[in-house]
Amino acid sequence: MIVPGAMDALLKLSAAAQKSGVPTTTLYLVEMRASQINGCSVCLDMHTREMRLAGESDERVAMVSAWREAPYYTDAERAALDLTEAATRLADSAGVPDDVWDEAARHYDKRQLAGLVLAIAGINTWNRINATTRQITGEWVEQWIRKPEPVGTTA
Repeated sequence: MIVPGAMDALLKLSAAAQKSGVPTTTLYLVEMRASQINGCSVCLDMHTREMRLAGESDERVAMVSAWREAPYYTDAERAALDLTEAATRLADSAGVPDDVWDEAARHYDKRQLAGLVLAIAGINTWNRINATTRQITGEWVEQWIRKPEPVGTTA
């Protein structure tokens, strides 16, 4: 908020990812998983609240960190979560492995895959800003929560 235009740019990046055709709940899962990995309480709190507002079950919300061992996610969501982990932990494996990328590409078209990459990059940016500046979460995150679209509408 101190650097003019920075907040607007980050919000526009998020908005672009949301218009890529990736289901909103998949984007929430991506944001939650990256935020868990990066230890960002603000983003984890916010995206947990968004998932609950979207009607997600307690099991799906609670088990994101153990998605490989939990039966609550679709194959497409698993591919998005795997891509999120690989892209968030770039230093751990010298980039995103081909098999992870190929599996994501099997479930998402080019536009959606690009949207996932933008969403992952965006949440990692937010996580790093919040973790670096030691932002503490709280009820104030409510102002930033994206309300789910009513059933039957499109963004």
